[in-house]
Amino acid sequence: MGEFITSEPWSKDPRILLMHFDNPPVNAFSIGAPKEMLETIRRAEADPAIGAVLLVPGGKGIMGGADIRVQGIAWPKGQPILNDLIEAVDTEIEKPVAILHRNVALGGAIELSLACRYRFAIPGTKVGQPEAKIGIPPGAGGTQRLTRLIGADRALPIIVSGDPIRVEEALEYGWIDAIFDDATAVDEAAAVIVKDLDAGVARPRVREMEATVQNPGIFAEARERAAKRARHQLAPVACIDCVEAATTMPFHVGMAYERKRYLECVTSEQAKSLRHSFFAEREARKIPGISRDIEKRQIAQGAVIGAGTMGAGIAMCFANAGIPVRLFEREEAALERGLARIKSLYEGMAKKGRISAEAAAERTGLISGTLAMEDLGTADIVVEAAFEDIDVKKQIFGTLGSVAKPGAILATNTSYLDVNEIAAATQGREADVLGMHFFSPAHIMKLLEVVRADKTAPEVLATALELGTKLGKTAVVAGVCHGFIGNRMFAKYNRESEFLLQEGATVEQVDNALTNFGMAMGPFTVRDMAGLDISWAMRKSTAHLRDPKERYSKVGDLVCEEGWYGQKNGKGFYVYEDGKRLPNPDLEAIIDASAKEAGITRGTVSDDMIIERCIYALINEAAKILEEGVALRSSDIDLTYMNGYGFPRWRGGPLFWADTIGPRRVLGGINYFNTIHDFWEPAPLLVRMAAEGGSFAEWDKENAQ
Repeated sequence: MGEFITSEPWSKDPRILLMHFDNPPVNAFSIGAPKEMLETIRRAEADPAIGAVLLVPGGKGIMGGADIRVQGIAWPKGQPILNDLIEAVDTEIEKPVAILHRNVALGGAIELSLACRYRFAIPGTKVGQPEAKIGIPPGAGGTQRLTRLIGADRALPIIVSGDPIRVEEALEYGWIDAIFDDATAVDEAAAVIVKDLDAGVARPRVREMEATVQNPGIFAEARERAAKRARHQLAPVACIDCVEAATTMPFHVGMAYERKRYLECVTSEQAKSLRHSFFAEREARKIPGISRDIEKRQIAQGAVIGAGTMGAGIAMCFANAGIPVRLFEREEAALERGLARIKSLYEGMAKKGRISAEAAAERTGLISGTLAMEDLGTADIVVEAAFEDIDVKKQIFGTLGSVAKPGAILATNTSYLDVNEIAAATQGREADVLGMHFFSPAHIMKLLEVVRADKTAPEVLATALELGTKLGKTAVVAGVCHGFIGNRMFAKYNRESEFLLQEGATVEQVDNALTNFGMAMGPFTVRDMAGLDISWAMRKSTAHLRDPKERYSKVGDLVCEEGWYGQKNGKGFYVYEDGKRLPNPDLEAIIDASAKEAGITRGTVSDDMIIERCIYALINEAAKILEEGVALRSSDIDLTYMNGYGFPRWRGGPLFWADTIGPRRVLGGINYFNTIHDFWEPAPLLVRMAAEGGSFAEWDKENAQ
């Protein structure tokens, strides 16, 4: 018995050796695992009493690939790697090797199974090649074998997207040989192998198959899509090239080509950034002082206050997770609009094939409406999504304090406001209150800021984080401050973008420079889409808090004073006509007037200046947020910006990118900007890091325990 592998003859026919693989939690091929597996298979090959080997993953049956923690670093000398195991199974071992996929099989697990003679699975299992999501193509034959097994037309989208498919679909493709119930799968799979052994039937090896292409244009089409949807990214292009190579090159040449592209990508900054993103999501679930075993509150029924765009989207999040939810509005017309919007969105999703018509009807049926606040008394959690006004929210929570049942969680979806002040309005139920800041559109956006107030109970925080996962969100814990993590940083980013307009840049130049950097959208496109009147109202309500000596751009306010609120009424920083976004010809006069009033002489602004001013503003404010304890770790801030604000994952988030270029360089830029404009305040943490040679990654290790 080894560290990872145990084996035993099948009780019904000892010719079948059952090889059990256990490496919790995901049965990854950590250092030593390929060696033990290879030694077991070689012993079976040498034993005349054994006719075949059936690999069965243990635990929950999840089976990953190579351990992501050791990607990009040297493997111990003399230790076989996963590639060695796969190559041996495919070329050295004559006896059939089979694999049973249970629950999830991804990456290297699939590459190993493609080298096997048999591939079995249990119902509902997901199989896939997710390597592109961490910045690499498959590197152990995945592109070459899968393309030969199911054809380029089917293999290409699976490999390039990195998204798994269900084995029921894989069975139709010929990827999976058979599906058996979990309780009997081992016996049924072994019986199939025995039948072939008795009949002298030898299953073909995948590498001996010919890769087919039904649509010769698929590769050009895929490259065109990648240029639009995955700008600047190496892995999608490498995946396309490797799949195409499988259709034009002999197997051994294609394998060498795949390995070459894999090695080019695995040590790239993009792959490092994407690995950081992968681990950041796992770290975000670890909250200092709160055990994973803490008893959480049951969430069987939800409620949402406010049937506007945000409230309707939040209600859909609950329904998508199978949780019944009641939607409250004060006026019947507003409630009916919200319910009609939800129904329309689900019907649209069904028409586009994203969900079935049955699922659309089922989810719509989970959402009910009410005009009576008392009807929310049975909910286990109530999420308030009313107008962003502190007095409105305090009034609502004052009522909830008496209406909501004991133990119900009371959450506010506020984007900026003081959650402690809102919690105090419940008069005694402060422990039940926290912020759950969804991002619009709530049923689509991945980010959920979970805001811990001063008196939030530990189990309430833990329950909200668990609920976030059930709702399909990436949840990040934030402390209380104006704007929390994301919007507090976004305010500085927007401030710089407006300053750049006053100094001579155009709206289009700023947006294009930042999308070329990798941002999903430019700041002015985002603001137009969100609605300029919303942020204008927030700026007016907090104007008394601004330092009158601090530089302030009036451009956004002047745009709103013209009645231009963005996409919602056809004009903002851009003009929207016939489904097209066009420059706003009336904007330049407003910017000129604002610049003159501020005493600014407009000139030429470079794209590099735009990028540095806007991104360094994010980094500088993030460093303050981190040192203040509003965020637990720098990787949480990175997650916030990648999932909520369109920061490119392949750059790893603003603070990972700061580490990549060096905090000293960031501080140097900030100090330079300060000599020109005299309004930057370098974060003390950034100053120390630059002086001491520190990094945000080191901060996480030392402080986020």
